[in-house]
Amino acid sequence: MDGTIIKDLRKQKKITQLELSQLSNISRSKISAIESNKRNISVEDLKKFANIFGISTDMLIYGTDIMITEKENNLPVKSQRIRIDIPQKNLEKFREVLLYVLNKVGAYPNIGETVINKLIYFIDFDYYEKYEEQIIGATYIKNHHGPTPIELIKVLENMINKDIVVVKNEYFGKNQKKFIPLRESNLALLSARETELIDAVLAKLSHLNAKQISDYSHKDVPYLYTGDGQQIKYEAVFYRTVPYSARNYE
Repeated sequence: MDGTIIKDLRKQKKITQLELSQLSNISRSKISAIESNKRNISVEDLKKFANIFGISTDMLIYGTDIMITEKENNLPVKSQRIRIDIPQKNLEKFREVLLYVLNKVGAYPNIGETVINKLIYFIDFDYYEKYEEQIIGATYIKNHHGPTPIELIKVLENMINKDIVVVKNEYFGKNQKKFIPLRESNLALLSARETELIDAVLAKLSHLNAKQISDYSHKDVPYLYTGDGQQIKYEAVFYRTVPYSARNYE
């Protein structure tokens, strides 16, 4: 998020940094750093600013036009537009990323359908946070198991018996669906930095079982900040807490 939007909104409200600091209980130096894009806004601070300016946090994060109504004249004032993220679905890239993952860790006993769902989510969102570009651009929905890419079913259906085979077994007494790759991934479709990030996600998370990785995904800000059954917005990665962040912020 562009921190200058806070500066614009503050000026529209005709309040100083010191007054905003007193209203929000956020230090003046921190507000100054946010407004000059030297510091990112935490989820807690984002909620405070939204409340003070009388707008929804969605307006600040997801790129809708922000309207501020001045109490003195009741005239709406329109601020600048924040960038909007629109997932660019690339099913061919999705297939090759999935094959890359399966060839790397698909044989691990803990890697079933649930774990694959979450690995794909973290690959997509970590890449977007780090490079502000989409590696797959799938659409993710929040459900009680965690983030789920809705295109995965279609991708798998097109790959069965051509690129993968499906094996059903039990893992610690629970039914598990595994996907066994029949070929290597086409690395010509994946850049060096894409495979580097995928490897980093796998190194960090591929040892987790279905429950562990689901619980872990539930604490990621993009998931936390989304209503049940709603689409998870890519822009929310810029408000992640430190343990989940894939980017080194100064």
